[in-house]
Amino acid sequence: MTTPSTTSLQPRLSIVIPTYNERTRLGELVEGVSAVFAQHGIAGELVIVDDNSPDGTGEFAESLKDRHPVRVVHRPGKLGLGSAVIDGFAAARGEILGVMDADLSHPPSVLPRMIAALDRWSADLVIASRYIPGGGTKNWPLVRRAMSRFACVIARPLTSASDATSGYFLIRRRATEDVRIEAKGFKICLELLIRGRVASIVEVPYVFSDRAAGESKMSWREAKGYFRQVYALYRYSRQHPQRQVYHRATLDAVPPGTGAAAD
Repeated sequence: MTTPSTTSLQPRLSIVIPTYNERTRLGELVEGVSAVFAQHGIAGELVIVDDNSPDGTGEFAESLKDRHPVRVVHRPGKLGLGSAVIDGFAAARGEILGVMDADLSHPPSVLPRMIAALDRWSADLVIASRYIPGGGTKNWPLVRRAMSRFACVIARPLTSASDATSGYFLIRRRATEDVRIEAKGFKICLELLIRGRVASIVEVPYVFSDRAAGESKMSWREAKGYFRQVYALYRYSRQHPQRQVYHRATLDAVPPGTGAAAD
């Protein structure tokens, strides 16, 4: 069930936040994103997709609607991050769709630069990238760093993006229309890069901070699912080849702007 937003403006930007046992940090994230919206004149909303969290995340998300531009989608159980993003996109009202983690590992302060990059290059998709100059990771053990970089390396023949497995990105709604997404795991950005109507990509640097609360989305089971996903995407790309224009932004090239104001 989807509940209505409290925002009085038609949003241009909708940020989808999948949740499962994320009550501890969700309020701080919503406050942070809402503050960025207000500071930069962004007509935006947050679409929280909760998988019936035992810790009451869904009910807590409902309580945020009175003070913030929040919509909540309640699902009956833990159905996977990929499908949560798709359900969030379906409930969203914005022309630009985005995805963020609920645990503060994706800083809201990067959003204005991502929107500015989307508008400056008329891009279809903007990725907040850990693996271009200016980006990075914080508090990651060596094994996780190695696994993440390897996941990006094996995706490079499919796309020019350095961080195709990023969970922090913006995409124009038109690039997702009539696109069949088959990802069951959490690499939805890669899925959209290959199956979506994405003709142009921009990467904007950011620093990922390791999860401070909640349950990690990383597991060996997810890793095996990722290899199956990449194999399927290799097959798909051979049958549906496409050319994508790629831009790598610097922090100076995309100062925070007000590009997401209401239409």
